[in-house]
Amino acid sequence: MASKPGILTDWPWKPLGKYKFVILTPWVIHSTSLYFREEEKGDLSYILIFPFLLLRMIHNQIWISLSRYQTAKGTKRIVDKPIEFEQVDRESSWDDQILFNGLLFCLGRMVVEKGEYLPLWRTDGVVMAALLHAGPVEFLYYWFHRALHHHFLYSRYHSHHHSSIATEPITSVIHPFAEHIVYFLLFTIPLLVTVLTETASIGSFVLYVMFIDFMNNMGHCNFEVVPKRLFFIFPPLKYLIYTPSYHSLHHTQFRTNYSLFMPIYDYLYETVDKNSDSLYENSLLREEEVADVVHLSHLTTPQSIYHMRLGLATVASQPFASEWWLSLLWPFTSFYVLVTSFYGHTFVYERNSFKALKLQSWVIPRFNLQYFMKARREAINKLIEAAILDADKKGVKVLSLGLLNQGKELNEYGEFYIQKYPKLKIKLVDGSSLAAAIVVNTIPKATTKVLLRGNLSKVAYAVADALCQLGFQVATLYENEHKKLKSKVTANSNNLVLAKITTHKIWIVGDGLEEFEQLNAPKGTIFIPYSQFPPKRLRKDCYYHVTPSMRVPSSFQNIDSCENWLPRRVMSAWRMAGILHALEGREGHECGETMLSLEEAWRASLQNGFLPLEIPSN
Repeated sequence: MASKPGILTDWPWKPLGKYKFVILTPWVIHSTSLYFREEEKGDLSYILIFPFLLLRMIHNQIWISLSRYQTAKGTKRIVDKPIEFEQVDRESSWDDQILFNGLLFCLGRMVVEKGEYLPLWRTDGVVMAALLHAGPVEFLYYWFHRALHHHFLYSRYHSHHHSSIATEPITSVIHPFAEHIVYFLLFTIPLLVTVLTETASIGSFVLYVMFIDFMNNMGHCNFEVVPKRLFFIFPPLKYLIYTPSYHSLHHTQFRTNYSLFMPIYDYLYETVDKNSDSLYENSLLREEEVADVVHLSHLTTPQSIYHMRLGLATVASQPFASEWWLSLLWPFTSFYVLVTSFYGHTFVYERNSFKALKLQSWVIPRFNLQYFMKARREAINKLIEAAILDADKKGVKVLSLGLLNQGKELNEYGEFYIQKYPKLKIKLVDGSSLAAAIVVNTIPKATTKVLLRGNLSKVAYAVADALCQLGFQVATLYENEHKKLKSKVTANSNNLVLAKITTHKIWIVGDGLEEFEQLNAPKGTIFIPYSQFPPKRLRKDCYYHVTPSMRVPSSFQNIDSCENWLPRRVMSAWRMAGILHALEGREGHECGETMLSLEEAWRASLQNGFLPLEIPSN
């Protein structure tokens, strides 16, 4: 929002929220019925408006994903400033301008008679549109843009766009509604002139609008993509096409580089930033960033590909939940699952910074279900192994094995890799100690007894042992689990009991908790997970705490997506553990059967500014 919002700031359909595209329904019905009702050839240019809008959205999404991947790696990155949730929320309406254009195209087709039944292609129309853009459109945009930087207009309108210093491709279209009206009038000049001169075609319309989208996305992608050899082969090109680094200076300096896509007008009116050439050169030379700590993760469900930071930005900025409309993307989802079942390698999907540490998150393109398949375990272990060796080769100091469901059956809690590669310089951390410490310290203070239920894991044994030492009564429902816990608890094992009736109000739960067990829990039960997956929420009269995690300090930068189902700016214990391992300067690995003192793990998290997530009182 601008600092002093002017009139026509909000889009007219803002109250409709995510259902805004429903306003296109009458036009879709009309164009379709008209096309199939006509005896002769239907108006292809009318019915293709709506697939074209979808094509533009897909094109923009490709740029978003590419930009987020490239800037996470660091190669050719231009601006290092962080992106936070505030920017993601502000830019979540990027598709409004596509909806706006679609409506105006439909209206224009009705009002301008010559806009009907356009041919597929006319070369003279394409040439005319290009000339009109290079002349009137670029010239008028330049001066309109300079006017927008006058205090009166800037404070009421254009400051909304400039709220983003580190830009993303969609930043290019984040403007108040009033600005978009003017932009549409400018970009309509080539389209309207070609229509009136009867040189327009479907091809010229598509090419021109896609050209604008491409250049807008490229100019705001925050990594340098224009190769230097283009300017070497044809030096005058520097006046005809801008680069991402050229436009990024406009977002950092504000009073230079006003041009739309052609810098010639900045050169003519002496508004070129003096650092344009040097920033371009430096950005091209920038190499991939080497992280101090890497968090290794994997996908959960097929729909989780859209919750990745590289997926749908708005979806990723909220705790993961299965949305009905994501099911409509099943063709792409199925294709991705099929391809990654046989091919795929680990890739970077997020970067953060905290104190002096550079942090990255890498994802293995495998889904949770595949970790239960014995036939896939060897292939998955090879992917994890390759990621560890790659990180070690790059000089990463710590790698947290934050893989969901990684465990004894898969790789001995990471011990497998240490035994196979004893000379690893990188330190492997599985996060079990911190996860157990968080669970223990989450239990309400007045509690004296708990029920432990779920598949017994390294974390479950550590929690049970710590609670027994603290004097808690730890109950289990099944004799085999009771015996296993007895064999692992080192002190005060008499505090382990076998419960016949579930009267406990505090349940420490993990994977394997049955639905009927939840339904038999007393009213008001608090479920505290120790596993990486939360239990299914079946009871409205009970409280479900999040999986082991803590809120990150305010100084933790560049967080613009949620980690799986966790709230904003909340980080899982498994991811935190690698960061704390590096901050504390610990020697040796923290995986396999190795466990830190739970008190030490908890102290380190608090001293480094991480905040506990408390259970709200009734």
